[in-house]
Amino acid sequence: MNLIEENLIALKKSITSYEQRYHRESGSVHLLAVSKGQAIEKIMAAIQAGQLAFGENYLQEALAKMSAINNPSIEWHFIGPVQSNKTRKIAAHFAWLHSLADKKIAIRLNDQRPAHLPPLNICIEVNVSAEKSKSGVNMAEVKPLMEFCAKLPHLKLRGLMTIPAMHDNFEDQRQEFHKLFVLSRSLCEQGFALDTLSMGMSDDFEAAIAEGSTIVRIGTALFGAREKKPLQGL
Repeated sequence: MNLIEENLIALKKSITSYEQRYHRESGSVHLLAVSKGQAIEKIMAAIQAGQLAFGENYLQEALAKMSAINNPSIEWHFIGPVQSNKTRKIAAHFAWLHSLADKKIAIRLNDQRPAHLPPLNICIEVNVSAEKSKSGVNMAEVKPLMEFCAKLPHLKLRGLMTIPAMHDNFEDQRQEFHKLFVLSRSLCEQGFALDTLSMGMSDDFEAAIAEGSTIVRIGTALFGAREKKPLQGL
């Protein structure tokens, strides 16, 4: 058994344990392997160990990996900021986008989604900590953007994503994630059919699961440290 397989098994055990600890339904939390800046060999090891969902931040790096791996069973998630000149290829090559924060980007993704593919699964990125350095919309902007996206036939609204301010204290971590949980619940009560909270990474995914996360985005705890130079130039 290689290190990646050992890490994957340990992470899945932790997720199952946290589901039980925080009274979550078994199997309700999914692991998204964040593979940005990671070598193809590590990704292949994760695939061989049974991991099929991978998150990428850099389009050119992701496209190079997709070509090298060439496995139609892999579900690719784009989790980084989206630039207008990247939307066509994101729409064509990814199953999920976690970082929607702009109506113009939504229109481009909708119009450029190939007809033979199902609607692109969308999470709206929310800046719950109101950090100027973070992307995402503020809490008040979420509902109008959702109403706008709901009218676009080639996008499928699934839920919300956040990268909150970093905290070492578990309760502080929970407090940040709780904001997104409350917002999601409110939107569902208003008629939005949301089923996804994409929140939690290697250092805080227990707190995220405690607060309702359905997708935890794990990179370092699975693969180890990233390459010094991400492969966005490929």
